[in-house]
Amino acid sequence: MSHHTLRAPRALIAEDEPILAAALAHALQRLWPELDIVATCPNGLEALQQGLAMQPDILFLDIKMPGKTGLEAAEELAEQWPDGVPFPNIVFVTAYDEYALAAFEHAAADYVLKPVNDARLGKTVERLQQRLRDSGGSNGTSSTVTATPAGAATLAPMAATETASDSDDNLARLLSQLQAMLPPAPRLQMIRAAVGNSVRMIALTDVVYFEALDKYINVVCQDSEALIRTSLKELLPQLDPQQFWQIHRGTIVNASAIATAVRDDAGKLSLTLRQHPAQLRVSPLYAHLFRQM
Repeated sequence: MSHHTLRAPRALIAEDEPILAAALAHALQRLWPELDIVATCPNGLEALQQGLAMQPDILFLDIKMPGKTGLEAAEELAEQWPDGVPFPNIVFVTAYDEYALAAFEHAAADYVLKPVNDARLGKTVERLQQRLRDSGGSNGTSSTVTATPAGAATLAPMAATETASDSDDNLARLLSQLQAMLPPAPRLQMIRAAVGNSVRMIALTDVVYFEALDKYINVVCQDSEALIRTSLKELLPQLDPQQFWQIHRGTIVNASAIATAVRDDAGKLSLTLRQHPAQLRVSPLYAHLFRQM
């Protein structure tokens, strides 16, 4: 889908409460009549699908939605976004309290509070309009996280001197900072995996990587595998982030098991492991983990 410099800007709203979605859409129509709202999605999965199909200039993503959260939808959009197409500006929609909002400010994420307030939304609209003007009338460049004088920020179009990897780095930092808003989980010491009528105890130091498989996680060790019934989203906060690195939305790897990070001719990054034959693909969002020192 091409992006024309003179066409009206296009937005997608993802909000699971229909009344709030309608209120946001009506407020945007009042404050920004030229904005074309191309889709309203009731959950994160549809936001992901419609975002990829429509390739809008702006995404309004509710943080808490069934199926996929706004954070997860943003992360997967970034991973699946086609090369050469500018990534949208992102505005998170949230009902978080003032304490949590401080984390949004720290993470340089623009946000809209529920219920929608015209004064706050008006400031967001002004920032978005300025971003689009700076990029020549439409969202004609890639995105980065850029602070604004008002103290909040949006994912803003990238200057010509920056690269797509800068955009990925900024979005990765944004997502990790917003994930840090979640309450801390107790750290795991052992993995307990059911095997037939017994429970196998797996030391975390023996784990090479974790791989998401539908409703399960495959726990891969040097010479064996086991399934546990949980999600990577639930597992990740229980792991030491210095030891276990998320490298893809479906993969967490033990950092000490990594041998090399290799780019292919298309620029895609993958890992080889010290004592395991698997090669693991690295999402562009996490490529910054493997820059040379």
